[in-house]
Amino acid sequence: MIELSTAQWNALLAAYFYPFARIMGYITTDPVLGNRSVPVRIKIGVALAIAVAIAPTLDPVPAFEPASPIGLAVLAQQIFIGIAIGFAVRVIFAAIELAGQVIGLHMGLGFATFFDPQTAAQVPVIGQYLGLLAILVFLSINGHAVLLSTLIESFRILPIGTLGVDSQGFATYARWGAQIFLIGFTTALPVIATLLIANFGFGIMARAAPQMNIFAVGFPFTLLVGMVALLLLMPYFFPVLERWFATGAETIVLLLRALALPAAR
Repeated sequence: MIELSTAQWNALLAAYFYPFARIMGYITTDPVLGNRSVPVRIKIGVALAIAVAIAPTLDPVPAFEPASPIGLAVLAQQIFIGIAIGFAVRVIFAAIELAGQVIGLHMGLGFATFFDPQTAAQVPVIGQYLGLLAILVFLSINGHAVLLSTLIESFRILPIGTLGVDSQGFATYARWGAQIFLIGFTTALPVIATLLIANFGFGIMARAAPQMNIFAVGFPFTLLVGMVALLLLMPYFFPVLERWFATGAETIVLLLRALALPAAR
């Protein structure tokens, strides 16, 4: 019969449980696996499988008493790091959904909303459409594999231990969050410009023919112009998304390095 001492149990627990906590924190905020429609058992199973696979390759983890203040602090730190990685990825998807909301508003579809199970909120239909399209592009370019490698790299940049995180990293994280508006409005700008030109044309028509019911004619025409502009934008949409996803993966590494204390860099 194999008997393990308390110290051996603590070392075994630290070697697998703390990586599992960081991976689970990431999965809960991941744009794909973090979806509310994915069962919790699958999320836990994927996190456990990844933790078991990568734990032997990590640096030795100090054995903490799990219920001690240090052990709980390290656990909270690992969950925070995982959530930070997941939210950094979500910035891009939130920006794409923002672009869809802005486009839908200018097309006159601001009232058309669907229930989004990922955010548990009503989302404009164009925003949800672009969000689902972004997920498909993300999976087609193996973005999930890139993020998995980045997650494993995070254990080298921010190893499990008693070291804290640098407060300067939060400023870097906030600046990356501001990219939501840059990515969103840059993506929506071609369609917005097209619809703006169409609205200028309707303004001129309203002045030239006041008897025309501009609202009855303008809404279906604006909707048609917006749909055609979206259709023409699709070939250029995929390379832009691919570039933003690559930028997001590089930014995650920069964020992790910014969170690392100067002594650990």
